[in-house]
Amino acid sequence: RYRPSNLAAQRLAAGLLGRKTQAGFYEYVSGKAVNAMPPAAPSGEMPNRVWFAPMEAATRDWLVHCALAAGIVVEHSGSAPSANALVVCSPLGQDVTSQVLLHQLPAARTVGVDGFVPLDNVKRMTVMSNPATLPANLASACAWLATSGKAVSCIRDSAGFVTQRVLAMVVAIGCEIAQQGIASPQDIDNGVRLGLGYPQGPLAWGDALGTERCAQTLAALQHSTGDARYRPASWLHRRSALGMSLLDVGH
Repeated sequence: RYRPSNLAAQRLAAGLLGRKTQAGFYEYVSGKAVNAMPPAAPSGEMPNRVWFAPMEAATRDWLVHCALAAGIVVEHSGSAPSANALVVCSPLGQDVTSQVLLHQLPAARTVGVDGFVPLDNVKRMTVMSNPATLPANLASACAWLATSGKAVSCIRDSAGFVTQRVLAMVVAIGCEIAQQGIASPQDIDNGVRLGLGYPQGPLAWGDALGTERCAQTLAALQHSTGDARYRPASWLHRRSALGMSLLDVGH
């Protein structure tokens, strides 16, 4: 779980050491890191109809409201999507291809939307295509979601999106430290908040995101990638199953 990232090793081998060499993950101008602007989402015509695959209720409710507000017909998810409907899924720890296979969806018209963080609370939405998604359908999804006033980014098929992998691993590592008794749950969270400047500690973040959702996402990531780094720690698994806070040391 603690092994270094291959990406960091590649940067080191290439001599891209960040501030020390003025080159690394960021570009530097006058000694200051410059955040690269994310590429603009493709533009296209909004879909006339949209159909939602099974997903978490809160994510679906937000997307349905967004579709209706844009004048898009929302098809009943109890039946198969019509021949012209954009198909939207929202996997946790999986990619869009897995959803296409699981629910027998039309791959060319299917995209995924990341709902791990409640969509009311995000400034930027992430749309994931699968290898068979037609560019026009991806552009159509982006045009629709942009009507919400949020920025939209596109990524290719990737297990767990980006935010899910990052936040789930923050929670997982915090739980592993607590499980091993390296520090108390409260000390872990205080150290991360005060030392790293995170808005919440990993255990409080896990509670906020939902312990069951975090465990489910990590288990799906492990299954999707075959990578043991994503295995849910016993601290998370047990507290999720018992409905306990990750900050609760138990008896």
